[in-house]
Amino acid sequence: MDHQEKIINAINRTLPGVVSIAASKGVEDVEEDLLKMGLDPHQFAQRIENELDEEGKVSVSGGSGFMVSENGIILTNKHVVADKAATYKAVIGKEKFDFEIVEKDPLADIAILKLINCPHVLPTITLGNSDHLKLGMCVIAIGNALGEFQNTVSTGIVSGLSRFLSAITDMEGHQERLRGLIQTDAAINPGNSGGPLINMEGEAIGINSAIVYGAQNIGFAIPINKAKKDLEEIKKFGHIRTPFLGIRYLLLNKELAGHFKIPVDYGALIIKEGLPGDHAVLPGSAAEIAGLAERDIIISANGKKITEKETLEDILDTSKIGETLELEVLRKGRKLTVALELEDREKFI
Repeated sequence: MDHQEKIINAINRTLPGVVSIAASKGVEDVEEDLLKMGLDPHQFAQRIENELDEEGKVSVSGGSGFMVSENGIILTNKHVVADKAATYKAVIGKEKFDFEIVEKDPLADIAILKLINCPHVLPTITLGNSDHLKLGMCVIAIGNALGEFQNTVSTGIVSGLSRFLSAITDMEGHQERLRGLIQTDAAINPGNSGGPLINMEGEAIGINSAIVYGAQNIGFAIPINKAKKDLEEIKKFGHIRTPFLGIRYLLLNKELAGHFKIPVDYGALIIKEGLPGDHAVLPGSAAEIAGLAERDIIISANGKKITEKETLEDILDTSKIGETLELEVLRKGRKLTVALELEDREKFI
C-alpha cells in the first residue's frame, strides 16, 4: 500500500467518529458580549438575524470532538465548551444531540462529554499511544475548520514534542499553561480544536488544541495518553484525580523578587489573593498539616528547582496521589525541608 492509500484509509476509518460541537446563545447574551468588547450591537443586527437557528438563538462558534465509546463518550477541549451562557449541541452527520459535560481536567485543556439519550451505537475512534511518537512521524488533523467546514482534513508530521505554552482557555480570558504538547505542521485552524490528531493507522494520538497566531504551520495537540488516563480515572473513581497541595502561590522572577523584596528570584511564594475568605494555605490540607505558611517560598520539589519554565504545577502533574513530596522551603532567610503526602483535589472542592 502506498503512502496516499494509507492516508485515505486512515481518514475513512476515523471520519465517522468525528463530531462537530456547535454553540449558540440568546440574542441578549450576544449583544452583551459585543458591548463588553466595545462594539455597538446595532451595527451587527443584520448579521445576528442571519445567524438565528430554529430555536431563535444565534450561532456563535464551532469546535470539534470525537467519539471514544459506543455509548456516546466524546473527547474535546474544555475551551470548546467554556462559555457558560452558551447552549451546545453535538452534530454527527445531519443529526444534533444534547450532551452533558462529564468532567473537565483541571490541569489540561481536556473535556469529557456524554451524549444524552444516545439513540444508537455510534462509530468510535481507537485511541493510540502518544508515548511512542517520534519526530517526523506522519499525522492527520481532522475537525470542523473555522466553525463551518465540517470534516476538514490536513496532513503533516510531528514537528516537535514536549512543548509548553500559555493559552486562553475560557471566555473570561484566563490563561492556562499547557504542557507536554505535540507540535505538528498539519494545519489546525480555529474550529479544529477538540478534533483528533491521528496516525497512519487511524488511531487518535492527540487532541488538536492550540495554534500560534502569526506563525505558519505550527499547531499543538494534547497527547492522547493524558486523556486516556482521565477516562480511566473517571471509570475507576468517578472523577479525574489531581494531586493537590492546598496552597495558593505566585511564581517568582526577578521583577517580582524586587517588588516583594525577596532574596531569591525563583520558586513559589505562598500568598493569598486577598479575596474575602481566601487562604494562602487551605485549612485541613496536606500543606497545613506539614506546617507550610504564608510567605514561605518553595524553591524545589523532589530535588527539582521551581522556575517559570518548570513550575510547581508541572511537578505535581507528574506526581501521584499518595506520593510523598519533599519540598525545600525558604522561610525568613532560613532553609528547611518539608515532606508531605499528596492528596486528591476532589476532597477539597
